[in-house]
Amino acid sequence: MLNFTANLSLLFTEVALIDRFKAAKQAEFNAVEIQFPYELSASAIKDKLNEYDLKLVLFNVDAADLLQGGEGLACVPEKRDQFKMAIDQSLDYAELLKPEAINVLPGRCLDSSRLQHYLETFKENLCFATLAFAPLGIKTVFEAINTHDMPGFIIHSGKQMLEVLNQLNRPELLMQYDIYHMQMMGEKPTTFIAEHAGKIGHIQFADYPGRGQPGTGRIDFERVFSAIEDSAYSGWVGAEYKPVGTTAESLDWLTPYTST
Repeated sequence: MLNFTANLSLLFTEVALIDRFKAAKQAEFNAVEIQFPYELSASAIKDKLNEYDLKLVLFNVDAADLLQGGEGLACVPEKRDQFKMAIDQSLDYAELLKPEAINVLPGRCLDSSRLQHYLETFKENLCFATLAFAPLGIKTVFEAINTHDMPGFIIHSGKQMLEVLNQLNRPELLMQYDIYHMQMMGEKPTTFIAEHAGKIGHIQFADYPGRGQPGTGRIDFERVFSAIEDSAYSGWVGAEYKPVGTTAESLDWLTPYTST
């Protein structure tokens, strides 16, 4: 049986972030993830997790201007110090919240002539993050994002993620595999997951195209979820989609996996 997390950055946005923990529990999720939790204090999040008996599985290192069209932090040579400050911030949250994994978003390169320099900077920063989080027993993950939604994103395929893993060769470093993003790039997620499940630290999903809930696009999620169950992957599966309609109306896909 798969274990799902609710991504509170995209789901239950009908209410404020502080109230989404309750909404997730009422929808029968037992775990949550947050892209960027930093608008709330770590203690406020901890209180809500305790109140509703939820586990926080994952959150991201701050990525600065990435979601506003900028290059982010992790790959930009001139932002190394800012990235290290972001790692310190993540550590403060991690020490209290104890997530299973923390995601480092590679970021974009908007000047193609500097791409190789950006890739090397990212790998150096990824090593730094891994060494920071490993003593807490926390996995470091990184993800590929499609270049249709984020032009210039420096890691945008499963193959590239595997190359980074092989180059860095650190057991605490794993892929975050996003089914929507890789489908957007023309990959076959079921095949990739079956072949590389042991190198995946977290899975996320949304339908394609549109990034809505299962059933709003072309992905056969019955097949996808079965492939995950049949693979060597034993971690959480994150619902990170943009609901068509209200979040409550988008959760029909979850019914077979809930206890009631």
